[in-house]
Amino acid sequence: MHAACVELLRAQLKPGARVLDVGSGSGYMTMIFAHLANRGAGARVVGVEHIKELVDASHQSSAAIPWAQRMMRDDALRLLKGDGYAGFPEWAPFDAIHVGAAAPAVPPALVDQLAPGGRLVVPVGPEGGPQQLVVLDKDMAGRVSTWNEMGVMYVPLTTEEAQRGKAALMAAFKKGSSPGDLDA
Repeated sequence: MHAACVELLRAQLKPGARVLDVGSGSGYMTMIFAHLANRGAGARVVGVEHIKELVDASHQSSAAIPWAQRMMRDDALRLLKGDGYAGFPEWAPFDAIHVGAAAPAVPPALVDQLAPGGRLVVPVGPEGGPQQLVVLDKDMAGRVSTWNEMGVMYVPLTTEEAQRGKAALMAAFKKGSSPGDLDA
């Protein structure tokens, strides 16, 4: 899926591009986007993840990459804890936006933050149900067109509270607790 999404965004991942990676997790895709955009002046790449431990791990991983550290020192690369649904308006508009988790619908804030000529790639659909990898293009006049690239199965784009709550519930089930035990 990473390769497919990079391919879908390749025309926007030009030197100097502004790129937003929502649900950046380990930072792997963010680093790929940064590497591609870093070849030109004005590049700005931001990864937004709502789980602090994943953001911390992405910082540790990027510490071994000299060009990534340079981009961070130059404030051209950020790996942040934040709400993916909100995007990152501070650095908008973005030439390319990638979302690494399925939203129930295309998040309007991300469409708003897409630059004219930009592309958004986002899995859309219910958790555990039929999902589509949606490609959304914004033309130079600001008109939006979309198409479904392929059927996919992604984890849901969620809030930190919802994800941690689900993790606690799963841990309780693994230990043999019942849902009623969690209320005690």
